[in-house]
Amino acid sequence: MVSASQTAASPAGEVSKVRRASESGDSMVLLLAGALMLLGGTSCNQGKTDVRAQAPVTQETGSSPASIAAEPANVPMSPAINAARAMQYTKEVTAFGARPIGSANHKKLEEYIVAHLKGDQVEDDAFTAETIEGKFPVRNIIAKFPGTKDGVIVIAGHYDTNYPLRNTRYVGANDGGSSTAILLEIANQLRGKKRDGYSVWLLFTDGEEAVKQWSATDSLYGAKHVAERWQKDGTAKKIKALLLADMIGDADLNVERESNSTPWLEDLVYQAATKRGYQSHFFARTLAVEDDHIPFVKAGVPSADLIDIEYGYGNVFHHSPQDTLDKLSPKSLQIVGDVILQTVWMLDAR
Repeated sequence: MVSASQTAASPAGEVSKVRRASESGDSMVLLLAGALMLLGGTSCNQGKTDVRAQAPVTQETGSSPASIAAEPANVPMSPAINAARAMQYTKEVTAFGARPIGSANHKKLEEYIVAHLKGDQVEDDAFTAETIEGKFPVRNIIAKFPGTKDGVIVIAGHYDTNYPLRNTRYVGANDGGSSTAILLEIANQLRGKKRDGYSVWLLFTDGEEAVKQWSATDSLYGAKHVAERWQKDGTAKKIKALLLADMIGDADLNVERESNSTPWLEDLVYQAATKRGYQSHFFARTLAVEDDHIPFVKAGVPSADLIDIEYGYGNVFHHSPQDTLDKLSPKSLQIVGDVILQTVWMLDAR
């Protein structure tokens, strides 16, 4: 962990993803800050990888769960995902080992994802990223499931793993593994079924991680590229919502209310969580996170980041070789997968 005014090196010399709201390392200060957050007296401004405080991209102030409007009427329950299968996907993805851009394991994972999408409408958004460490191939993978309504809902998650930790025992079970798995399982729920709603596109983003140290220019390579492309060709205007899943396998699941996200869409996510009976796992804290949704927010796409940024006590497992399968739970995958699908069903009814 690092504070807003300090940096802390990981085993690979990379700066940690997370900033504390408190600038003191004193445990009493942190306990007091946590108590104030629970009372609603403060909110953290926390970036996913950048250690320097920045203003949220979205300037609107979202409503608290208590003030959220009633859900759309007559919305049916969405199907429940198969959590055991999603966990198996996570195990298989993690078994490849580290999967940074440009690596042989990354290429194997690309082939694994495409093989699981066989028979679906799949498109590539492939390009060469110019980075501080050189040129890297980046490949966003998009699986499209058509609907009857005019418009698109995008469900996104990154599949690459941390580049600076590529030569350690790091496998990114949660950070990279869980997001890949949940998208593959959601594909199973959509495949072969007529959608009486918006089209759903599953976007497997690549190059989310920094190759050296997170910054505005060293991060989110794939998301920036596809967001710019969709803005130029008019696709962005057709997207009704983007739902991003990241680090959602943590057994101690606490999904943040993310203040760079679109407030009304965050409200809808909470309504979906409440409908499924999972609201206790959502929005206990409000944090600003820099993640793959940011380029889409800037392009005018309503976006919500479903992320549990605090991974282990003091965030000790994040960007660490300790990000392993034993820290994850099928129940957490169930919760997030079900809430994402319920949010899609609610969007269909709007």
